Amino acid sequence: MDQTYDAVALWRDAGERGDAAAAVAALSPGVTLVSPITEQFTFHGRDQVRDLLEVALAAIDGISYTDQVAQDRTVALFYEATVGGTRLFEAQRLRLGQDGLITEITLYIRPLPALTRLLNRLGPELARRNGRPGLARVIPLAGGLLHAMADSGERRIMPKAAPQSKS
Repeated sequence: MDQTYDAVALWRDAGERGDAAAAVAALSPGVTLVSPITEQFTFHGRDQVRDLLEVALAAIDGISYTDQVAQDRTVALFYEATVGGTRLFEAQRLRLGQDGLITEITLYIRPLPALTRLLNRLGPELARRNGRPGLARVIPLAGGLLHAMADSGERRIMPKAAPQSKS
């Protein structure tokens, strides 16, 4: 039997529309999502992933999927968007179960300033939802410093190390 990718099509459409509830319909009840921020930040089950999607899809603007590569029950998706005016590129590795639903999601985001800006937008709200209001107040401080360093490096330092044409 050939692998169908109906759940992936549903996932893509829901992401582009910013519809967390529709995205959850593409997920297996036991889905696992590994955050791009740290491997220690993993979401288990539809409820935890729904919470993340609600916050993330409110923070990320203009998701537009550009590429899809599939082999058997593994699919790689790529999209472009913005977060707080910063250009964001995300790669997603999706693993599908025997039923065709998404069982595992691993996210990869670049450039670093987009990731740190996203951390600052997601972290406080996720902490509040998890009953950690004190942590929700600390994340912007720590995350703001991290973002300032990443953004400064991206705009001021790394361009000086970029390859130069040898004319």
